[in-house]
Amino acid sequence: MRTYATLMLVLCTLLAGAAPAAAVGAPGAGAVDTVDAADATLQQETPDCSFPFTSTDVTGTEVTVEEAPETVTTLGASAAQTMWEIGGKEQVVGLSSNAHYLANAESRTNVSAAGFGYSTEAVVGTEADLVLAANIVPDSTVTALRDAGMTVYQFRAATSVSDVANKTELIGRLTGNCEGAAEANAWMNANVETATTVTADAEAPDVLVPLSGGSLVGGGTFIDAMVTAAGGTNLAADAFESAYPYQVSDERIIELDPEMLVLQEGQEDLIASEPYSLTTAGANNASVVVDGNYLSQPAPRSVVYSTRNLTEGFHPDAAADAEWTARSEVSVGAEATTTATAEATAEATAEATATQTATPTETATSMATPTEERYHISMVVMT
Repeated sequence: MRTYATLMLVLCTLLAGAAPAAAVGAPGAGAVDTVDAADATLQQETPDCSFPFTSTDVTGTEVTVEEAPETVTTLGASAAQTMWEIGGKEQVVGLSSNAHYLANAESRTNVSAAGFGYSTEAVVGTEADLVLAANIVPDSTVTALRDAGMTVYQFRAATSVSDVANKTELIGRLTGNCEGAAEANAWMNANVETATTVTADAEAPDVLVPLSGGSLVGGGTFIDAMVTAAGGTNLAADAFESAYPYQVSDERIIELDPEMLVLQEGQEDLIASEPYSLTTAGANNASVVVDGNYLSQPAPRSVVYSTRNLTEGFHPDAAADAEWTARSEVSVGAEATTTATAEATAEATAEATATQTATPTETATSMATPTEERYHISMVVMT
């Protein structure tokens, strides 16, 4: 396992504004007072957390946060997961139902609407200083919340590991958790680097990632990026122009003939059903089973757990020699982030322990991660 000194060096490099030489998508950890959402790098010299802070969000709106928010409501589970990871969970007063797997999330106001979407009334009722909205939140919801006097920042879609890092950094900047965000990004980048290093010389299996409604994960998605980092080749990335090809025919899936499937927990029987049973993956019962929460939500913990899980499933021998980085090994050494590290470590200890001690089989592996609720991916997987 990586030494504490190594991680301190990585973080010192990160906080100095230079990405680790071999890290995947590692941005500098900081921000200037004004950030254009079109600039995805966010590479600055120090994790400046001064306020007021202004950033232009995906809607083209300049959003100003006058002072560090005491209360935050998240619309979309990835923002909630990120707040938990960077030490900001105590600020969260409202979140969507698909974030209820997070520890003690049930004590927050559920702002999901009946059926699908978000309840404007519930969000307004949280009286949060800041609302963090995923890219899939409808424009009408964002407008209604702003008309009600709420400060809303809406993120762009995260389609790569570097996008996840940039989003994490920005959430830290908006909420006053910059150093916690730097820690989370260093943890994520270190483990992605490990995955890419140990699988560099391995033969990549051809895989498909089925979603609901007959759709697949295509290229230009953060899920595809995790498959690649773990040493796999996503056949749908080159076969389709769409990021999430919909209603793919049985004949096309058989023609693609994946060697392995990436399945969510609860989907395990899919490999025995046509058309997948008629592929090489089906014939060999070869699949990697992952937690749908972590597969579908672009946030640091998702990337770490999913990438490691996939690496162990695609390349069990190579993964056995991997020096994975535990969350507890990452610290910038500042008092402000001692709590962030402790909270994130406590939150993830049981999950990380289960992941690190799991023994994958040749045909199927599943990260033993207990959750209170399973979130199954629909057509749009950027939350």
